[in-house]
Amino acid sequence: MQTIHLTTFIAAPVNVVFDLSRHVELHKRSMNPYKEEAVAGTRFGLMEKDETVTWKAKHLFKNRLLRVKVTDLQKPERFVDEQMKGDFKAMKHERYFKPCDNGTILIDLFHYDIPYGFFGKLFDRFYLLRYITHLLQQRNDTIKEYAESDKWKRLLIK
Repeated sequence: MQTIHLTTFIAAPVNVVFDLSRHVELHKRSMNPYKEEAVAGTRFGLMEKDETVTWKAKHLFKNRLLRVKVTDLQKPERFVDEQMKGDFKAMKHERYFKPCDNGTILIDLFHYDIPYGFFGKLFDRFYLLRYITHLLQQRNDTIKEYAESDKWKRLLIK
């Protein structure tokens, strides 16, 4: 199983970063170039434990569906979702939130396994690993942008 580890410093309170990371609308905005949308399950607002969402997006020249379930959620320390149905053999995305003096450290651990044996491993080595890392970094950059400005208030305060 492959693991991608990203660490992002965000100059915002941990509760804001935590809520933005599980906000369906912000996820859609961060994946706008891929026309990602929530088509089933929790389609708006904040994901909670045991909820599912099915994402539809165009990745690697093909429309794809990915259904994930929030399997662990401890406010505001961690948030974990796992693939229920999709193209991976297995996928688990762990996010940890560590408050620090001037903000929050967001730690992403994205574990995945792909099918197709030897050819899948080659594809992962030469393309997929960088592609997924880019998607995760793009997502964290969007969370950072919203959390470090007043944009988060439009999503989280009603």
